[in-house]
Amino acid sequence: MNKHEIGIAFQTNKPINEYGPLARLVENYGFHGVTVYNDLLYQPCWLPLLEIARYTKKIRIGPASVNPFTTHPLNIAGNIALIDECSYGRSYLGLARGAWLDYIGLEQKHAIQKLKDAMGCIRHLLKQRTDSYSSKHFPLKGGDSLRWKITRSDIPFLLGSWGPETIRNCIGEISEIKLGGTANSDVVPWIKKQITDAVLESKIEASNIGIVLGCVSVVDNDGEKARNMARKEVALYLPIVARLDPTLKIDLDLLRCIQKATSKYNLKEASEYIDDKLLEVFTLSGTPSEIAKQTLKLFNAGVNRVEFGTPHGLLNENKGLELLGKEVLPRLIDRIS
Repeated sequence: MNKHEIGIAFQTNKPINEYGPLARLVENYGFHGVTVYNDLLYQPCWLPLLEIARYTKKIRIGPASVNPFTTHPLNIAGNIALIDECSYGRSYLGLARGAWLDYIGLEQKHAIQKLKDAMGCIRHLLKQRTDSYSSKHFPLKGGDSLRWKITRSDIPFLLGSWGPETIRNCIGEISEIKLGGTANSDVVPWIKKQITDAVLESKIEASNIGIVLGCVSVVDNDGEKARNMARKEVALYLPIVARLDPTLKIDLDLLRCIQKATSKYNLKEASEYIDDKLLEVFTLSGTPSEIAKQTLKLFNAGVNRVEFGTPHGLLNENKGLELLGKEVLPRLIDRIS
């Protein structure tokens, strides 16, 4: 990974024939990568990623993130191997414990150990090793492996997590850590410390672990309209992320009001509790110059990669990508390269 990268993240809620052309736009504007979410109840990430691989030539691509509770590591390994093959070695694999799994009655017992075991199992399969893989949760008997030629066994892993214990347990398997749903530069020193502590404990190179931040992003020449849309888009996620960020000082009564409104899916009411100061902690939103300033602040704090997340623009994704690519990216590229 370059020292600084800027990427675009897509929600999987589009017709399948839209992902490829959108990703080609992203590449042509000069962004470094495309991430595809894998949120519960949306389309699985793999077919959108396949389309993106087919339509692009240079940018990094990958899911952020898949989890071993709804998909077995065997299937994760097979899918990411195919994406990597189709993209000629440009993929990475984002892994996380997952969210909203209570909707389907999945209990995340032993979640951290399962996630670590899953990473080991996936890597074992990608290496096409035929010896057994000893694991409490995802053992492999041995004697066989994936039955086609895997083009790259060392596909980089990204960990999506805010948890110090999860980071400590998985640090040896990953090249990046992503804090999702935040634009808070104040959290960067905290996550750096978690990485440093985990590295010291496991004795690996700290410089190898990149920090990724991504969040709801809305850009428009009318900054107030962009922020008003971002308030509604982020309202559902804000109460979850607010409780994960140990550096955030937020009034608990205000948080309860937002959560009460979002529990009824009244995003308009929830958005009314989110002022501009709070909005800037959780989104990258406003005019191109305002977003460029916010993004540069994250890089100056020590972030390696920033992802502009859905929905990008007011009217449609193409217009948002155009403003990000033609107005935001040029303001940043010379200052971060």
